[in-house]
Amino acid sequence: MLLRKWNLISSIIVCAIYVSAQLLSNIASLQIVSFAGLSFDAGTFIYPITFTLRDLAHKVLGLKGVRVLIITAVVINLFMAVFFWFVSIVPPDRSAGSSELWGKVLAPVWRITIASILSQLVSELTDTEVYRLWVDKITKRFQWMRVLVSNSISVPLDSLCFSFMAFYGTMPIQSVWGIFWANVIIKMIVTVASLPFIYFVKEKNNG
Repeated sequence: MLLRKWNLISSIIVCAIYVSAQLLSNIASLQIVSFAGLSFDAGTFIYPITFTLRDLAHKVLGLKGVRVLIITAVVINLFMAVFFWFVSIVPPDRSAGSSELWGKVLAPVWRITIASILSQLVSELTDTEVYRLWVDKITKRFQWMRVLVSNSISVPLDSLCFSFMAFYGTMPIQSVWGIFWANVIIKMIVTVASLPFIYFVKEKNNG
């Protein structure tokens, strides 16, 4: 009974952190930053952890559950973008002071927003399938390895989709590749650092 209660609590926590990290990274992705000599979208600071969180969710929810989680996160992200856009075009109450900065900061840049959401959908579903194949066809042991392998495929895929959908044609191709490689490097560093987290939850027995 106590174990089942803990599994429920851990499932809720993992899902909440996963969706929150998705939302925060998509908002931050609107800003391109320069850090340690690399240029990349600021969402890269937090987004990589979602791949390991997805693997945690896979452990506690099973295949069907984690697919529902991924689709739900995509829908919430899309709703957030549409809602921010709606708020940005609604006439503000001038008596409350200027709100122009709100629209400039949070109103979605649609190309970047759509690129971010689509790349997340493709890469997270791919991560799910690689994770499943590793567990079903190779081994259930060495849980850190399943995270490393699945992320090693989904991270470059996510970075490639996002970099080219968001920025191709708007800047020199060398800059687009620079953003791609910066994303891959930082995301893989975060992946390696987050490997121990996979042991924080118990494996779901079925589904």
